Amino acid sequence: MSATKEEINAFMALEFPQTKCIVETVNEKGATLSHEIGIDELRPGGTVSGPVMMAVADVAIYVAILGKIGIVPLTVTTSLTINFLRKPSAEARIIAKCTLMKVGRTLIVGEVSLYSEGCDDMVAHVVGTYSVPPKNQLS
Repeated sequence: MSATKEEINAFMALEFPQTKCIVETVNEKGATLSHEIGIDELRPGGTVSGPVMMAVADVAIYVAILGKIGIVPLTVTTSLTINFLRKPSAEARIIAKCTLMKVGRTLIVGEVSLYSEGCDDMVAHVVGTYSVPPKNQLS
């Protein structure tokens, strides 16, 4: 019941046209996304804002879940914890690498490592939990 990258991209374009995240890869274990950085994503001091990094991580977990369970639009974030580790580059895309840690019937936990493109050092570490609606609420 998993969804392909193409199915997820079509769903995201329809339901979340505001996202600037690009799905690079997706499979049943996780997903990799990227997000361009421009003036709108920066905070004073020339660093990528925390809310931008949190949004990228949140979308990465959502996409990874859709890759695992299929298109279930009402799957929602119940918890998101982020640890900011170092200043990301203002000139490089943010890369989000998500791994699903636990996939249960009603809760799914994912872990995201955020990087500035071209740098091996993580800029943030994120853990998120999503709630999956019961099957009788899907239609």
